[in-house]
Amino acid sequence: MPRFTLGNAAPGFAELRSGNLGVRLAATPEEVLAVQALRYRVFYEELGAKADSRTTLSQRDFDDFDAIADHLLVVDHDLGDGPESVVGTYRLIRQMAAMKLGRFYSADEYDISVLERFPGQLLELGRSCTASAYRSRAVLQLLWRGIAAYVFHYGIDLMFGCASFPGTDPDALAAELTYLHSHHLAPAAIRPRALPSRYVDMRRCDPASLDAKKVIMALPPLIKGYLRLGGFVGDGAVIDAQFNTTDIAVVVQTDMVSEKYYRHYERESRETHS
Repeated sequence: MPRFTLGNAAPGFAELRSGNLGVRLAATPEEVLAVQALRYRVFYEELGAKADSRTTLSQRDFDDFDAIADHLLVVDHDLGDGPESVVGTYRLIRQMAAMKLGRFYSADEYDISVLERFPGQLLELGRSCTASAYRSRAVLQLLWRGIAAYVFHYGIDLMFGCASFPGTDPDALAAELTYLHSHHLAPAAIRPRALPSRYVDMRRCDPASLDAKKVIMALPPLIKGYLRLGGFVGDGAVIDAQFNTTDIAVVVQTDMVSEKYYRHYERESRETHS
């Protein structure tokens, strides 16, 4: 299993609370192990991802990117204050951290060269999941609050990553994929494109035939969250046979996030340092 450090975590990145729940960065190796165990339960045991022998033996979802990432946690203090409290996670990879491996995770599925040329700080989001009992809008909003605070702390200009639909039959997702391509395609200057060997056309039916409200309701909550922040999608879907998903690229310019959250964190920062 890859070794990991916690040297990337932002000093003074305080936990945000909502009742018994909190969101913060992983602070110990044991918490990262708890994150990997949670991801295994969700991705492999629940959603049917295909585990190799190392993954099965360890009962953890892990890869080389865990070593250079920051791991955002949702913790339930009613369960304790250590690794046992981890009930949700999001993996955050800043540009500086990705340089240690020489690539971003998304580059295995998408040509992200247009993003790498973007004149600002990049953040890759991925490996998001929550324990089954915590899949609520409140928990998702708490994760977004944590991401917004992280974006503000590091001056991130653009976020991107892969978001997933369950299943590997793009025709079963014809309405959703067509809608996203027709209404939320990223501008060319920040539009990732699926690698030629993995490209699946998202235009799978007549856009005029779609009931937009019905399609939006059918989208996974995470994708709807990106769209609410003004996010875009890339060109082409990708079938991820290992994880039993159909992936799309998502891109969010963080001034969209800032519009909703910036004033709060700017005020909080002034109060902390005044």
